[in-house]
Formats: sequence, C-alpha cells, structure tokens
Amino acid sequence: MRITVHLDTFQCADAAYAVLWLDRESRKWSREGHAVIDLPAWGALTYPQRNTRIHGAGHDRAICELTGLNLGSPASPCEGESGQALWYRHAHHAPIPGKWHIQCVDNAESDPENGVFAEGGL
Repeated sequence: MRITVHLDTFQCADAAYAVLWLDRESRKWSREGHAVIDLPAWGALTYPQRNTRIHGAGHDRAICELTGLNLGSPASPCEGESGQALWYRHAHHAPIPGKWHIQCVDNAESDPENGVFAEGGL
C-alpha cells in the first residue's frame, strides 16, 4: 500500500509544504515535492504510539511526526483523513506545528522499477 500525504500550514514566514509517498509495508517514504521544508529525498518510517514518524535515511532523529496517522494498525487509512504534523526543523528546538492530510491511498500491489521502493532501496 502506498499513501500520498500532503504536509502544510506550518507557521513559517513562507508557504511551507511537502508531498510524500509513504509505503507502510517497506516502512520507507520518498519526497515527491516540497517548498521551504527541507526534507531528504527518502528515509524510514516508524510507528510509535499510534503515530507515524518520518526519519531521514541513515539516522534516528525524527524529521516530522504525523500525530494520529497509525500506519502500524491493520486498518487502512482513508483518503481525506487529516491531523497535526510536527516538523522538527532544528534538532534542539520545539517542533513547528502544521497539518497533514491524505490525498490518495493506493492499495494496488505493484513492483517498482527503481528508486527507494525497489528491492534494496537506494
């Protein structure tokens, strides 16, 4: 299952947003578009306490937390579902609050040709 999630309405001087593809089974994500939010191209997902945390590839620090998005649950998320996003812009500062909402849920099983979701990742 691949989920397209849109992050926005962060309290910044400029309009900040990101569009991410989340793959629940592989526990990976990739960045599909962004402005102001400086996210790496891809990384790993964790599912603590019925939330979803977005980590950069190769490090443990969360970049963003999607509160209430429980990808660890067997239930599928729904298109249009939304909640609070916490963007950890700087490691030792309070997170910047924003919103997340699911744009699309793709339940079709397909094997990607290349990229982060292909066997072995990048």
